Amino acid sequence: MAESEIKKVVLAYSGGLDTSVILKWLIETYDCEVVTFSAAIGQEDDLEEIKDNAYKTGATKAYIEDLTEEFVKDYVFAAFRANAIYEGQYLLGTSLARPLIAKRQIEIAHLEKADAVSHGATGKGNDQVRFELGYLAHDPGIKIIAPWREWNLNSRTALMDFAARHGIAVQATHDKPYSTDSNLLHISYEGGILEDPWAEAPEDIFTLTVSPRQAPDKPEIIELTFQSGNPVELNGNALTPANMLRALNTLGGKHGVGRVDLVENRFVGMKSRGVYETPGGTILRAAHMAIESITLDREVVHLRDSLIPKYAQLVYNGFWFAPEMKLLQNMIDMAQQNVSGTVRFELYKGNCRILGRKSDCSLYREDFATFEDDQVYNQKDADGFIRLNALRLRIQKLIEK
Repeated sequence: MAESEIKKVVLAYSGGLDTSVILKWLIETYDCEVVTFSAAIGQEDDLEEIKDNAYKTGATKAYIEDLTEEFVKDYVFAAFRANAIYEGQYLLGTSLARPLIAKRQIEIAHLEKADAVSHGATGKGNDQVRFELGYLAHDPGIKIIAPWREWNLNSRTALMDFAARHGIAVQATHDKPYSTDSNLLHISYEGGILEDPWAEAPEDIFTLTVSPRQAPDKPEIIELTFQSGNPVELNGNALTPANMLRALNTLGGKHGVGRVDLVENRFVGMKSRGVYETPGGTILRAAHMAIESITLDREVVHLRDSLIPKYAQLVYNGFWFAPEMKLLQNMIDMAQQNVSGTVRFELYKGNCRILGRKSDCSLYREDFATFEDDQVYNQKDADGFIRLNALRLRIQKLIEK
């Protein structure tokens, strides 16, 4: 589709530096209408201000939609039922948000009869892949405009200069040129001094958590109740998915839980340094693993755990709507049917320490596990078990002789 054929574009718009510049650039480059779409998924942004800025920058229409409950219920909780974690540290905060935004953006494009969709992801990052795989999964013929792969504004400094020339108000400055992404699960920071993997992240960038050194000197004990793998009660109080994660964020942030500084392997090939705050998610994963420890069969746990890297890789790389992802999720959810019960844990100085767990579906039997006298287990049975498992080892040694 030629530039002259593009009359209307729907832009995924955060109101930050990149998408504010892109909004103006689309209008200038394609001489088209631009409809902005901003998804509220738990970030603490002023949505009305974002809407006003969109109109001031030239948008003909601005959608603001609250998708927070859907985000937590259908995306965050789904991933945490799988204990998903990428490269042992990253809890997939940005990765989980992109498919939801992409899906709704395509729906809006259809409502608006738009010719194309656009996003603010760079040509170096993962988000361009996540957005565009999501777009194409819902509309195989949609035209996609990726400005970072087209224009000559090749740095954040160039973007700030463009914004200044066009009178576009943005929060990024030359002193703090960080690229951030926030939602109810996390906030991430990239760029600036963080591009040096040896440089310590400045304390003043953190917003969700206090420094563990400055956290309260008194631990706080919490109880979290699960039903079929999902958290449903906090200290006995039933909460919606979004309110549950919001409350866990507050508790974790207060105690300095959930800071991660990592160098990850991007799907596009290079390594990237990111700093993340995921207080509620860090607590949720620890508690979920604790309740699983007494409710899941050993072989089910081991099989599921062997699939965590694959599940996390699919999410990270943008394949949320792929058939293999649906297969994995169905298997995981079937295994979660009896993952119900309560976990007690302590928050203190950046740590989440499990204190206890109980469940009506528990597979833990004290009468079998006890070191005291019991009437249910014959310890002599272990002799045959060991000799059978040792058989191939014995045969191997006999061959060596």
